[in-house]
Amino acid sequence: MDDLNFLVPPAKPSYDTDVALKYFKASGSAMNVKAAQTIFVENEKSNPFFLQRDKMYFLVEGEVALTVNKRPVGAVRSGEIFGEMALISRMPRAATATAKTDCRLYTLDNGQLQAALSTAPEFGLLLMSIMIARLRDSIASLNAGGTRASHEALRDSEIFDKKMLDKLVDELDDSARIRYPADKVIMQEGQTGVLMYVVLQGAVEIAVQNRVVGKIERGGMFGEMALITRGERVASAIAKTDCVLLAINRNVFLDLVGANPKFAVSLLGAVGNRARFMASLRAQG
Repeated sequence: MDDLNFLVPPAKPSYDTDVALKYFKASGSAMNVKAAQTIFVENEKSNPFFLQRDKMYFLVEGEVALTVNKRPVGAVRSGEIFGEMALISRMPRAATATAKTDCRLYTLDNGQLQAALSTAPEFGLLLMSIMIARLRDSIASLNAGGTRASHEALRDSEIFDKKMLDKLVDELDDSARIRYPADKVIMQEGQTGVLMYVVLQGAVEIAVQNRVVGKIERGGMFGEMALITRGERVASAIAKTDCVLLAINRNVFLDLVGANPKFAVSLLGAVGNRARFMASLRAQG
């Protein structure tokens, strides 16, 4: 379980901490925590009935320890964001966070996150870049350790519901629709990515080093990692059946994020779920 250290940004964050703080200050709430105080607990879930809401955090001052099963898995230091996975993916907390020193933080709950995205959609890109960095770390670890056969695969359909899917189709012209026959390679691991895809019809398999790790169906998306980071593809995509896809380039993608916060929230949720899934594969060895 020590491998599940995907709650902490990479050692050298790929975002501007001053910009991140600006978003948290504009839409969030200030919070002070004394040394040894618990911020959240492993396996904890939000409970609206008791007004218990998931939150994500920006640490302004101090240091926070992260533990899993009472074993240290990492630390959060000033300028870093943590706890966003539970808020975005609506899953239980993966670790316990405890203040090592007196801490000053800003918090965002779900309503505040949506408000931040509606006024500053680039905040969504910042969060996605953090989670993608963690996802890439997990994939790199799997590649370094060698992959093994598994019956477990991520099913990633219905990221976009019918209403949003119809809206995407209406906003993009017919040239954005691409058809692929069954068994056709859509994108190749290691290639530079210039497009992301939304599945309109059919099913697509996602593979890392020839190991199938996911299946994308109607309403699902893939290819967004390279589009956001402008890096190489970390996985291949193969049409499992005849498919109709919606191809989205970076400029269109940025316009969609800016115009529709729900689009950004859906993307964040998908990337968060993938990060958790790949971290679980990483923990399996």
